Amino acid sequence: MTSPPPQGLARFNSAPAGAARAALREVCAGRTWIEALAARRPYAGTGALLAASDTATAALTADGLAEAMAAHPPIGRPAPGDPVSAREQRGMTGASERLRAETLELGLAYQERFGHVFLICATGLTAEQLRDAVRNRIDNPPEQEREIVRVELAKINRIRLSRLAEEYAGPSGAPDRDATTEKGTVS
Repeated sequence: MTSPPPQGLARFNSAPAGAARAALREVCAGRTWIEALAARRPYAGTGALLAASDTATAALTADGLAEAMAAHPPIGRPAPGDPVSAREQRGMTGASERLRAETLELGLAYQERFGHVFLICATGLTAEQLRDAVRNRIDNPPEQEREIVRVELAKINRIRLSRLAEEYAGPSGAPDRDATTEKGTVS
């Protein structure tokens, strides 16, 4: 007997299509990735959702990968008011001004070289590790770096989707009203 999906995933599975796409956009901004995951609902469990994400991420074209990366803020500068990027970049919180400046300088040089922000799954990494990662990857050939970015994006997507599967509450912070009536039966 299989266990039911986590509550957040159950709500995501039954959310209206627009709400599900909006939730997925918070995970990854790549439209083809969003459409691929939305089209495969409902998911039997978190593992199925993560596997679909891995497949969709691996299938992203160069343009799709660029679109997904465009929504990610630079390391050390989480998007204002975005608790997700702030949580993921927590390792930069206590960094010295010198380390922040060095990381920013390296990040700008990386962006100049590759045409996009430095993307890394920053969860659990220290400021020094983040700086060193930029330093270590800046001289990579573009093709190699694109594949590293794809792997890092897949890691980020998995973390965010796991959180969605546990915590998704529907489009208004509560289970969708149009999915059930007051008596709890399907409309």
